[in-house]
Amino acid sequence: RAAMEVAVTYAKERKQFGKPIAQQQAIQFMLADMAMKIDAARLLTWQAAYLHDQGLRNTKESAFAKCFAGDVAMQVTTDAVQILGGYGYMKDYPTEKYMRDAKLHQIYEGTNQIQRLVIANELLR
Repeated sequence: RAAMEVAVTYAKERKQFGKPIAQQQAIQFMLADMAMKIDAARLLTWQAAYLHDQGLRNTKESAFAKCFAGDVAMQVTTDAVQILGGYGYMKDYPTEKYMRDAKLHQIYEGTNQIQRLVIANELLR
């Protein structure tokens, strides 16, 4: 979410051809996709947490949440870097760190490939 917020702020401020790049449909579509995916990841996480709080099995739902949220984090941060252009890689903006951190979510505490195996095993039980 933080990467999206940086991208939104930047898109409103950065002018190209005399107007903010936020007015470009391509940028608007990227931002809209970011917001949809972030909310979907949040809802999957809440669903897994709710099942856990109820004392119910949540193996599949937890794997859904971790795998999807990790992939979304990588997609959103990559898109944020794209919106910021060259600035996205500079330490002056936090997006470069967000992108590095997002990659970690895909590979630690069970890689996303392992999460997919967990999901498949739960489906095939």
